[in-house]
Amino acid sequence: MAGDAWSDRWRPVVAMLAVNVALGTMNSLIKKAIDEGVSCLAIITLRQLVATIFMIPIACCRERGGRPRLTPGMFTRLFFCALLGATLTQYLFFVGMRETSATFACAFLNMTPVITFVVALVFRMEMLDLKSKAGQAKVVGTVVCVGGAMVLTFYKGVALTHGGILGPLATSPAPAPPHAVEGTGRWTVGSVALFCACITWCSWFFLQSNVNKKYPALYSCTAIIFFLSFLQSAVMTLVIEGGTSLLAVRGKLPIITIVFAGMVGSGMGFLVMLWCISKRGPVFPAAFTPVIQIVVAIIDLSFMHERLHLGSVLGSVFVILGLYSLLWGKNKEIPSVCEIEVKHLEGSEENRKAQEPVEAPV
Repeated sequence: MAGDAWSDRWRPVVAMLAVNVALGTMNSLIKKAIDEGVSCLAIITLRQLVATIFMIPIACCRERGGRPRLTPGMFTRLFFCALLGATLTQYLFFVGMRETSATFACAFLNMTPVITFVVALVFRMEMLDLKSKAGQAKVVGTVVCVGGAMVLTFYKGVALTHGGILGPLATSPAPAPPHAVEGTGRWTVGSVALFCACITWCSWFFLQSNVNKKYPALYSCTAIIFFLSFLQSAVMTLVIEGGTSLLAVRGKLPIITIVFAGMVGSGMGFLVMLWCISKRGPVFPAAFTPVIQIVVAIIDLSFMHERLHLGSVLGSVFVILGLYSLLWGKNKEIPSVCEIEVKHLEGSEENRKAQEPVEAPV
C-alpha cells in the first residue's frame, strides 16, 4: 500500500520531468533548423502531421469502442484546445525564439506558472492558504522560479567556461546581449510573441482541464487535437506563406527535428501532459516549464559550444529551488484535499440516510 501511494504521488513528477527534458532537446533542434532557414509554420504543420499519424493507431487500439460520443459542443472545445494549446502557442513561441534566442525564449516561458497560478486563484481552481506551510511554499516557489528566470535572462556575469569546455574562471567581459546586437525592434517583437505564447498556453491548461472531465478518452482526444492543429497550421501556411515553405524542408537535421518533435515532443509529451492535468490539475504541468530552460542551457553548453556564465548558474539554482518549493507545496496539499473529499462524501451519505423514510412497525 505504501509503495502504491508513493507511486501515485511521484509518478506524475517523473513523467513531467521526462517530458520537459524531451521538450528542451526538441527546442534546441528546432532553433537550429530555424537558423538554417526552415519556416516556423512548416515545422508546426509537418510536426502535427507526424504526431497525428503516431497517435491515431494508439487511440484506435487503446480506446476501441470505449470513447464517448463526439458532440458538436465537444468538437468545438477540442478545436479551441488545438488552436490555443498547439497551433498558436507553437507559432508564437517559434517566432519569439527566432527573433531572440532559444535560451531567452525558454526562460520567458517560466512566466507560465505564475500566470497559470494567478488565473487559477481568480477562478478558484487553485487553493491558497497563506497561513499554511503548503500555501507559503507555493507562493515562494513561484516567485523564486520567476526570479531565477529573470537572472538567466538579464544577468550574464563572468564566463566560467571557454567555448563549452570547463576551465578556470574567465576574466573577459561578458558578450553583449542579443538585443543590443540584433536591434531593439526584433527583440521587442520576439518578447511580445513569447508573452502571447504564455497567455495562450495558460488558457489551454484551463480549457483542457474542462475537456478532460467531459471527454476522458485521452488517446482519442490527443489524436483529434493533433489533427485539428495540423489543419489549422496548414491553412495558416497557405495564407501567410503560400505553401511553398512545406516543399523547402530538406536535409537531415530538419527532417530528424520534425520527426522527433512530432513523435516525442508532441505525441508522447502532449499525452503525458493531458494525463497529469487529469491527475493534478492545470497548475501542476505548468510548474515544470523551468526544466526546459535548464536542458536548453546544458545542450547549448555541451553541443553548441556556448560559454557558461555565472548568471546561468545562479538562475538555474533559483529555478530548481523554486520548482522544489512549489512541488512540495502541491504534494502537501494532496492529503488535505483527500480528507476534505472524504468528509464531503461522509456528510452526503449521512444526509441521504437521514432523508430516507422510516417504515412504521407492523
